[in-house]
Amino acid sequence: MSHLFSPLELGPLKLANRIVVAPMCQYSAEDGSATDWHMMHLGNLALSGAGLLIFEASAVEARGRITWADLGLYSDGNEQALRKVVGALRQHAPTALGIQLAHAGRKASTHVPWDGGAAIAPDDVHGWQVLSASDRPFYDGDPAPRAMTQADIDEVVQAFVDAAHRADRLGLDLIEIHAAHGYLLHQFLSPLSNARDDNYGGSLENRMRLPLQVFDAVRAAVPERMTVGIRISASDWVEGGWDLVQSIELAKALDARGCQFIHVSSGGLDPRQQIDVGPGYQVHFAEAIKAEVAMPVIAVGMITEAAQAEAIVAEGKADAVALARGMLYDPRWPWHAAAELGATAHAPPQYLRCQPHGLKKLFG
Repeated sequence: MSHLFSPLELGPLKLANRIVVAPMCQYSAEDGSATDWHMMHLGNLALSGAGLLIFEASAVEARGRITWADLGLYSDGNEQALRKVVGALRQHAPTALGIQLAHAGRKASTHVPWDGGAAIAPDDVHGWQVLSASDRPFYDGDPAPRAMTQADIDEVVQAFVDAAHRADRLGLDLIEIHAAHGYLLHQFLSPLSNARDDNYGGSLENRMRLPLQVFDAVRAAVPERMTVGIRISASDWVEGGWDLVQSIELAKALDARGCQFIHVSSGGLDPRQQIDVGPGYQVHFAEAIKAEVAMPVIAVGMITEAAQAEAIVAEGKADAVALARGMLYDPRWPWHAAAELGATAHAPPQYLRCQPHGLKKLFG
């Protein structure tokens, strides 16, 4: 029996296997609304055989988008456009569906990556004034963010709640709160980006306040049948920044609040980061956090081989593995992993005849 292809429960949500398609921004929305690209992109990934597909970072308000072309879930139009996509996926794939709710903070208002990704001035047609914990920009020379007032904070918390209601109305199975990769909630966590002297800055308890407040608000906003978890960066990879010790404390606080999974990534907050990149380079963070919490832990980061993923789960380093770029490169990765590990994977009936001659039980 393959450990990777064994069932997993994330709160009330039961997954057929422990392969997660991680959120991947597509920068292909119109005013925050999904387009035909999302139908093709997500439809392809929903047929992969993975246990869970998490939609890309979806901004909870327009000024929370990374770029002007980001997906959002802050308007009726956004909700209606995504409803069409969700309906198609539900009709043709049994994969569990989740969405990552996000706010980019000081990393918002930028060009799309293939146009350079640089910050856009607030007065540009595609730009706006960005917000953050403090007035420190991501890059020196970028337009400075405005330090958030209490009213701003209250508005953002409410925006997460409103987006969570929309996700529930769409019939999604899961919400992942984005507190990683240098975006707004991570900006409050890290002392490198948070220089506040109020209840949201200074001590670890204060810096954790907004992410915990958002989690509590989202959890209270949706029914118990919906799974709610979080994604974090376990380290800034910069001396004096957010690190594993602090991440463990955050994870414990979330665990005590009933968080139903934690998805462990790293980096993205500071351009001075020095990341030791290699196969599975973030797995040790997931393993350390898993030793301290009861909730399931998802590992991610250069997990590309079936045997590698199997070992991570079999050795108890994480409860599930997530793939992003690797899944774009090979959208049938779960099929190929199942073939290698002697397991079975789901395929739609239209594709059953593609089962290789020597793998008569691959599709069950």
